[in-house]
Parts: sequence; structure tokens; C-alpha cells
Amino acid sequence: MCRSIKTLRPPVTPEVGEDDIHAAALQYVRKVSGFRAPAAHNREAFDRAVEAVTEATRELLDDLVVRGAQAAQPAS
Repeated sequence: MCRSIKTLRPPVTPEVGEDDIHAAALQYVRKVSGFRAPAAHNREAFDRAVEAVTEATRELLDDLVVRGAQAAQPAS
């Protein structure tokens, strides 16, 4: 569906910033809504959706447990 959204979880993408998460959310909302840029009367709903997807994506990435990820990290 959203072929241009890249995988954001480590170790596939080791450094994921807020810009990466927001860009993925924006791309998803654009795809689902069918609007690249919404009309003024849809802007608020569009922006709320982008923020909700951004937050959900951030929570997902924070909560994911990747098997073997601890073994790949150096001991402190």
C-alpha cells in the first residue's frame, strides 16, 4: 500500500528521528486520504490524523522488542 514508507525499526534503520517518524505518518495519511495536500476545510482533520499516526508510530517503535537486538549491542 505505502511502498515509499521505509522500515523504521532497528536494526534495519539504526538511527530514527522524529522527522523520520513524522514523514512516515504524513505519507500514510496522504495515501489513506487520497490527498497530497488537503483543502483548507480538511486541513485540521488531516493534521490531527498525521499527529495521531506519528504518536502511534513512536509508541510502536518504543515498545517493539527485536529478538537478538541485545546481543548485537556492546555491553556497558
